[in-house]
Amino acid sequence: MGIILTRMAEAFEKVITPHDFLREPVSVVARPLTAEEAIGRPEHDDYPLLKGKERMMEARFKGVPGQAYTDQVGNFEGTLEDVLNLSRDSNYHRAVLVATVNAVLRYLKVIDKSCHCKDKDPVLCAPSLKAALIPFSPVKVGMIGHQPRLLEAVSRDFEVRICDRDPDQIYQKRSNVVIEPPEAYEGIVAWCDLIFATGTTLVNDTIDAFITDKPAVFYGITISGAAKLLGLNHYCPLGR
Repeated sequence: MGIILTRMAEAFEKVITPHDFLREPVSVVARPLTAEEAIGRPEHDDYPLLKGKERMMEARFKGVPGQAYTDQVGNFEGTLEDVLNLSRDSNYHRAVLVATVNAVLRYLKVIDKSCHCKDKDPVLCAPSLKAALIPFSPVKVGMIGHQPRLLEAVSRDFEVRICDRDPDQIYQKRSNVVIEPPEAYEGIVAWCDLIFATGTTLVNDTIDAFITDKPAVFYGITISGAAKLLGLNHYCPLGR
C-alpha cells in the first residue's frame, strides 16, 4: 500500500476517533452504481462511466453517500472498523475505503461534496479549469487520466501531454493531443511543470508517483476526502 493511501487512512482514523464510530454498530454499504445513477445523462457519451470502463462505488454512512471510481466493483457491508481493517490489496478494497472516507467526512461536514457531478455539470465544470491552474503558472501540463471535457479545456490554454490506462484510448488523438500509454507517466512527469491527475490514482494506488517536487492538482470526487485530510490541491467545482 502506498504512502498517500496510508497517510489518508491514518488521518481519517484521527478524525473519527473522538466520535467513537469504530465501537458503534455502524453499517457501511458500498455498491456499484449504474452509469445513469452516477453521472446522469450528460450531453456527451465519451465519459469512462458511460463506456463501462469504470464504475462508481457508493458507500453510505448514516444515510450520507460517498463515492469513488474503480474498475473493480462489488458489494460490501460491515462496520466502519471492518472497512479500516480491509487488506487494501485490490482496487475494490481501496474503493470501498475511499468511498467510505468520503461518506463519513461528508456526514461530519469536513467536506461538502462527496458525489459525482451529473448531467450538464461536466461541460459546465471545464470553463473554470484555466482559472484554477493559472496560480501555478504552468506552461506544460502533464495530465494523468483522460476526462474528455477537462482535456479539451486544458489543451486550449497550455501545452499538454496525457497518459491513460484505457487500451481503447491509447495512441488516439483527442483534442489534438495523442493519448500515451500508462508507462509514459515518468516521462510526462519529468516534462511538465504542473501535474493534473485524476483522483482515481488514489484507488489504483499509483498516486505516490505524482507527489513530487512539482505542483500537482487532482481532479474528481474520488479524492475529495483525501485532499481535505492531506492538504492536496483539488479540482471538482461541481461535485455534489
